[in-house]
Amino acid sequence: MKLPQKLEQGKFVVLAEMEPPKGTDIEAMVANARRVKGKVDAFIVPEMSNAVMRMSSLGGALVLQNQGLECVIQVCCRDRNRLAIQGDLLAAGALGISGVMAVTGEDPSFGDHHQARAVNDIDLIQLLEVVGGLKQGRDMAGIELAGSPDFLLGTTSGFGSRGKSPEMEVEETKRREAAGARFFVTPPLFDLEAIQPFMRRMEGSSAVIFPTVLLLKSLGMVRYIARNMPHIYIPEGLIERIQTAPDKARECVRIASETVSSLKEAGFAGTVISTIGWENKLPDILEGM
Repeated sequence: MKLPQKLEQGKFVVLAEMEPPKGTDIEAMVANARRVKGKVDAFIVPEMSNAVMRMSSLGGALVLQNQGLECVIQVCCRDRNRLAIQGDLLAAGALGISGVMAVTGEDPSFGDHHQARAVNDIDLIQLLEVVGGLKQGRDMAGIELAGSPDFLLGTTSGFGSRGKSPEMEVEETKRREAAGARFFVTPPLFDLEAIQPFMRRMEGSSAVIFPTVLLLKSLGMVRYIARNMPHIYIPEGLIERIQTAPDKARECVRIASETVSSLKEAGFAGTVISTIGWENKLPDILEGM
């Protein structure tokens, strides 16, 4: 059963990020994905996250799809002009990719190729509209296509961000929904109460909200997030729990697993699990599901 059908039937959907390799060796990526086949409904393949050069999202997704694993590709405003974006989307549709996540992309100054120039030929709203237009059988120039793709379209949302106005975030999310997005991936969420003011303002909307469960790796990582990413709220009790745990890495896995279960119990449509390099921990996070 494909991802759109699972959402329509009200099943709790588990998406997991699966970074493609920085190189051509796909063995680890494939092995990590296959270990959770049947527990992860689809893999989001990031498009050079943090502006670090890697195998493309489309390439990585096709590698996994050849293993019988459903994928959602990321399409990024940063890296391609409107011609290349539309060409990749048509290729993805022809090859059976069922999901697309539109993202802006981090500035190249954050990554490993500082001399790279961002393209940004179109912005995020335009990108969402491009996908919608292709689904309706026409390209950006209004020319009719010989066959059209059928994607479940998603993007990002600031729901749950600390210090953000719920009214403004909901307004922007509805704008993206009007442009064609059906699902929205939030920043990492460690406190379910933090997202409730946003969710209350979305009552009556058909938008699907996927909170991100970020696997923390160490106490140092927690402290870095607390110091440098003020929009991500980590409760003091959670920090103390990691600080006092004999095996801090194992405790972080437990926290991620508990968060996934809490989201399911709270009635969310699903979640996105981000392990940022620790994809081999996915079986432990999903052990109880």
